[in-house]
Amino acid sequence: MKSWAKKLLGALGVAALSFAFVSFSCSAKENSAVTVFADTRTGTTVSADGIAAAEALQASFRSVSAAVLPAVVELDVVEKKTIQSTPFDDFPFFFFGMPRGNGEPREYEQQGLGSGVIVRKEGKTYYVLTNNHVAGEATEISVKLNDERTFTGKLIGKDERKDIALVSFESSDNSIPVARLGDSDNVQTGDICFSMGAPLGYYSTVTQGIVSATGRSGMAIGNVSDFIQTDAAINPGNSGGPLVNIYGEVIGINTWIASQSGGSQGIGFAIPINNVKKAIDDFIENGEVTYGWLGVSLVEIKDEYKKELGVEGKIGAFASQIFLDSPAAKGGMQAGDYIVKLNGEAVKNTDQLVRDVGDLTVGEKVEFECIRGGKPVSVTVKIEARNDDTVSDNSQLWPGFIAYPITDDIRKELELDKKVEGVVVTNIMPKSPAAAMRLQNGDVITAVNDKKVRSLEEFYGALESKTGSAVWFDVYSQGHTISTSKYKL
Repeated sequence: MKSWAKKLLGALGVAALSFAFVSFSCSAKENSAVTVFADTRTGTTVSADGIAAAEALQASFRSVSAAVLPAVVELDVVEKKTIQSTPFDDFPFFFFGMPRGNGEPREYEQQGLGSGVIVRKEGKTYYVLTNNHVAGEATEISVKLNDERTFTGKLIGKDERKDIALVSFESSDNSIPVARLGDSDNVQTGDICFSMGAPLGYYSTVTQGIVSATGRSGMAIGNVSDFIQTDAAINPGNSGGPLVNIYGEVIGINTWIASQSGGSQGIGFAIPINNVKKAIDDFIENGEVTYGWLGVSLVEIKDEYKKELGVEGKIGAFASQIFLDSPAAKGGMQAGDYIVKLNGEAVKNTDQLVRDVGDLTVGEKVEFECIRGGKPVSVTVKIEARNDDTVSDNSQLWPGFIAYPITDDIRKELELDKKVEGVVVTNIMPKSPAAAMRLQNGDVITAVNDKKVRSLEEFYGALESKTGSAVWFDVYSQGHTISTSKYKL
C-alpha cells in the first residue's frame, strides 16, 4: 500500500475513533447512570397541598391584574421647551464662515412618557389621575388604553406641591372600567402590592412586591405628601401609575424611586391615595387644588430645643413664626406655640400637620391644642385659602427669625461671656420685621420690651403678636448691648 493511502486510512481511523467517542458521549440509555434527561422523571414530587396553595396565589395575582389593568393607561406627552440658543445650534456650518445661529431663544418639542389610572367617569368624560411631572407641562397628551386604543387627552388641573395632575378624554364606550380607590390609611408594612404602568414604554406591565414602609417623608423632593415605600419594581415610565392592593384597589400613585443607576433598585415610592382624593374633586370643580391656610411657619425641633422650650417629651409641631393678620394670628395663636392636637387628633410631626391643614376646608373652624409657657392652650381658627403671594410675603412673617438657645458650643463660637443670657438670632428672613429692625444672625436677644429673657420659653412668653402693640429687643453683640427700634404690629 502506498504511503499516501496509509496516511488516508490513518486519518479515517482517527476520524472514526473521534466519531465513536462523540457518539458515546452524547447519548445514553434512559435511567443510565451516565446521563439524566430533563424529561426523565425523578423520585421528587411537589405536594398537592403546595401546588394548590401556589395556584391559589397565582389565581389571585391574575385576578387583580385582570381587574385593574384595563383602567391603567399610558400617557404620551409633548412639552414645549425654550432654551437660549448659541451660534453653534444651527446647521449647516460654513467651512470658512460663522454658523447661522444668532443666539436667540429657541423653542423645541420634547416627548415624554408616563402612566395614569382612570379614577372617575362623568357622562362621556373619563378622568385619569397621574403625576404633575408627567403631564403638568404637556401641550399634547395621548391616552393609550391597555387594549391599545388611543384617545386625545386634555389637562384638567395640576398641582406641584403634591405632584399630581388630572387628565380627561372623551369616549362613548361605557365599558371602559374605572379603578376602585382603596383606603391608604389601612396600608401596613408587609402588605402584598402591585405596581402597574408603562415602565420604559412597556405598557400594561405589572410588578409585584410588598409594602416596605409607610409614612416616608417627601419634603426632600419638594412634595408635601408622605409616601408608601415598596420593593415592587418601579422604573421610568411607571410615574403616575397605580400601586394596588390584593383587593384590586388603588392605594397609591407611583411617583419616584431612590436609585443610584436610574432604574429600579427595590426602593420605590407612591403617594397614598387618601392624600389626593380631595384633589380629584378640586381639579374637576375648580381646575386646581385648594389648600387650607393656617399662617404659621412650622419647623422640626430636637430634644435639646424642646427642653429649653418647656415641651420635653412631647410630640407635635413647633410654630417658630406666625404671619401677621393670618387665620392663626386672628385666632390667638402665637409664635412659639407647640401644637400637639388638631381637632382632638394627635399631631405626629410637622409634615403630617402641613398635610392635614392643607386638606382642611376653607371657612372651616378648627381647634388646635398648643403648649405655651409649659401650659396647654386651646385656639380656635377659621381656615382661609392658601395664597402663594401671601405665603411668600416675608414682611408679614413675625418675628422674621428663628430663636435658638445658647448652648456651650454656641457660647464658645460666639465668644460669649458666661454672664450673657438670652436667645440667639438665626435664619433671618429678608424683608421681614427682624430685617427691618436691623437684627443680624448671631445677635443675642437678652430682653423683650425691657423684660429680661434667659431661655426660649421666656423669650416666646414675652413676645407679643397683638395688633397695635409695639415690640423692641435688647441685643448683645460684640461686647455691646443696644436696643432696637420699636416695631409696631
